[in-house]
Amino acid sequence: MSLADTVTTAAQNLWALTFGDGIEAPERTPSTVLFDAPHRELRRYDGAGAEDPAVLLVPPLAAPAFCFDLRPDQSLARFLLESGRAPYLVDYGDITFDDRHMGFEAWIDDILPEAIRQVSADRGGRPVDLVGWSIGGTLALLTAAADQTLPIRSVTAVGAPLSYDHMVGARELRTLARIDGGRTATAAIRAVGGVSSRLTRIAYRATAWDRELKRPFFIASNLTDTATLARMETIDRFQNALPGYPGRFYNQLWGRFILNNDIGKGVVRLGDREIALADITQPVLLVGGPNDAITAAAAVEHGTTTLTGSAEVRYETAPGSHLGILIARDTTWTYLDKFLRDLS
Repeated sequence: MSLADTVTTAAQNLWALTFGDGIEAPERTPSTVLFDAPHRELRRYDGAGAEDPAVLLVPPLAAPAFCFDLRPDQSLARFLLESGRAPYLVDYGDITFDDRHMGFEAWIDDILPEAIRQVSADRGGRPVDLVGWSIGGTLALLTAAADQTLPIRSVTAVGAPLSYDHMVGARELRTLARIDGGRTATAAIRAVGGVSSRLTRIAYRATAWDRELKRPFFIASNLTDTATLARMETIDRFQNALPGYPGRFYNQLWGRFILNNDIGKGVVRLGDREIALADITQPVLLVGGPNDAITAAAAVEHGTTTLTGSAEVRYETAPGSHLGILIARDTTWTYLDKFLRDLS
């Protein structure tokens, strides 16, 4: 590239990042909406064959559903299509103050079971493979445990926290909570109706504080590398779209998961009800990230000790951040492809 071309490219990229519309417009994998209702939009990605097995992608609450389809080369949905599967996505949409009464039960007993049944029906009644990321993986496992009559063939959980004893900061939070039994935090969350999207975004960025500090130097060093800046912009777009948590859901997460570590003990208590991970009989794939600053790899691996009823539990590791392990083609996607092929 000539000096003139270098200067021109750098100027164009700088303008795009500051005053323009961005380096690269989002390019989502084409899909069709099969069902549209609040917090349960169901999409089928276009291009699958009639006999291709169904995979339902289960996002966490505090992340946009397009986490599975960030860009063409970072799209698990597109990878599944290319590997001969029919991917579907359930999208919870925005979480607002009006949703403050929604708890874990809304997902475990209603939203996810309905999506699973609809996907199965769309595939002629065949069972569905679930793939969840972060707490979406936890929700997928709890849904399978809560109702073994659901047409679920397998569950894959990537970066799913399955023991809060192993989560960074959990012990410190418990120490602080002992002062008042955790009531102050619970009351605060209840008063504001949940955890806002703004707070979620701040917390997520804090886990990658070094990236934020290095950002100006990174941009300056890559002003002529349009592809690298486009990937950076994709992550920025993802972070800027993080939604929040409903009040009831977060208070359950705080009390039953963080403080009491129900999930780590293998039995989650919701009111008078108990959901045991040992009730899951389907094969399970767990993927943890040794460099994941949000869900420690040990918190994911702990599932191998609680999923005692499963026909098979595989645990694998992948490099990268919490989001990075989800889009790790050479590790996570390879593990998933082999796991699903072995089931067939």
